[in-house]
Amino acid sequence: MNVFNIVIAGVGGQGVLLASRVLAESALASGMDVKQNEVHGMAQRGGSVISFVRIGEQVHSPVVMPGSADILISFEPLEALRYVHYLKPGGKLVYNKATINPSTVASGLATYPLDVEEQIGRSCPDAHGIDALAIAKQAGNAKAVNMVMVGSVMKNLPIDAQVVEGVVRAISKDKGVDVNLRALKGGAAA
Repeated sequence: MNVFNIVIAGVGGQGVLLASRVLAESALASGMDVKQNEVHGMAQRGGSVISFVRIGEQVHSPVVMPGSADILISFEPLEALRYVHYLKPGGKLVYNKATINPSTVASGLATYPLDVEEQIGRSCPDAHGIDALAIAKQAGNAKAVNMVMVGSVMKNLPIDAQVVEGVVRAISKDKGVDVNLRALKGGAAA
């Protein structure tokens, strides 16, 4: 297997790093080599967060180069637009349709583009938006958006879904395991 590149983007506090950990540990549990890297930016203040997960038989670097990602998972539409250039031709994009105003918009210094989803569609013909927040709430906790987003790409990963579920169980321990598993399955159904 060649190296499979995943980019996960979102806003600080959305669980990008936990989603990245779930994918990396799932690949390790599947016997693959994994490299992971993240840029926290101003994560504590709602700033942009991006994480790279690279999996394969042998992975030499944790960095995904622009134009080489197989999948872009975005927890917020504007973040999808910001990082769509990482996708390779034919790459897949799944994004959460729920918007979060960046600090520049919240402070009135900028405006959130009204046509962000149309821009995403022009940039990536294979983009798929889901209402991950509604799915997470239905699973029992709005904070489970990250597990919804992981679930939404499971069928496109070179990792068995049961392995991902096992990792989610282990990471969740007793705290929220049922909610996280429901969110994972809700995302897979979306």
